[in-house]
Amino acid sequence: MKGLNLIEKGSRVEVLNLSSFNPRDIFRCGQAFRWEEKEDNRFLLTACQRVIEVEKSGDRILFHNTDLRDFERIWWDYFDLDTDYERIQKRLIRRDPVMEEAVTFGRGIRILKQEPFETLISFIISSNNNIKRIKGSVEGLARKYGEVIQRYDGKLHYAFPTPGALSSATLEELKLLGLGYRARYVKDTAEQVSKNPGILDTMIGKKRRECLAGVTGFSGVGPKVGNCVVFFSMGKREAFPVDVWVKRMMEALYFQQDKPAKEIEDFAMKKFGKDAGYAQQYLFYYAREKGIK
Repeated sequence: MKGLNLIEKGSRVEVLNLSSFNPRDIFRCGQAFRWEEKEDNRFLLTACQRVIEVEKSGDRILFHNTDLRDFERIWWDYFDLDTDYERIQKRLIRRDPVMEEAVTFGRGIRILKQEPFETLISFIISSNNNIKRIKGSVEGLARKYGEVIQRYDGKLHYAFPTPGALSSATLEELKLLGLGYRARYVKDTAEQVSKNPGILDTMIGKKRRECLAGVTGFSGVGPKVGNCVVFFSMGKREAFPVDVWVKRMMEALYFQQDKPAKEIEDFAMKKFGKDAGYAQQYLFYYAREKGIK
């Protein structure tokens, strides 16, 4: 993203002139689960075999526990800093007044470029679940089957487990971590990926429909989870995931009547085009935070 000013101060990188970036919007909009909210719009994140703390302070975004080399090599891409979100927001605002309100409310959202296997497992766990339980289960998997990354902020932090490590888990162990019926899906999917290294990476370069068809071939992955995976980790920004909550939200905001999930997805993809995924995140975050049902 042109015009950004990066300043390295010890184990911290400060970024100036970064618009459309608010840690609270980014982490609370439902796209990721390995974060911890601290005080004063400060969030601790575990991702990419690293631990990083992100803080908004005035007109600066502070990235703690990193250096300029790692920031440019890892976090620049992870936080999608090359994308012009103001241009996306302008396109969406022109669609309708509802979208204008949603974009204005969640203007600080950025779509994280997450690791495919972690995203796949996390959203399998997310099915018919709430964020607190999802976060607890995902963190439990990391602590039991992942490698230690470092001690930071007074505690150990763990990487997300590899497919091989996770496939070694028993169903009983996974159920004890709160996975319930999803335990079988998680174990089967980990085994599928472990036996086919690189299978997820080969999907990234494919078009959304083909990519989605590949992802929904994994155990426990339907259209909603599949669209989340291709959107959040494979760059298919036109995907519009529809779960029960999104279905109800779209019915309230756009239809005022019951509609099939597929019809809602088709409507959104036609209405928002290549920006459908961004639209979904703005609408979801706005409706959830405002209590729209």
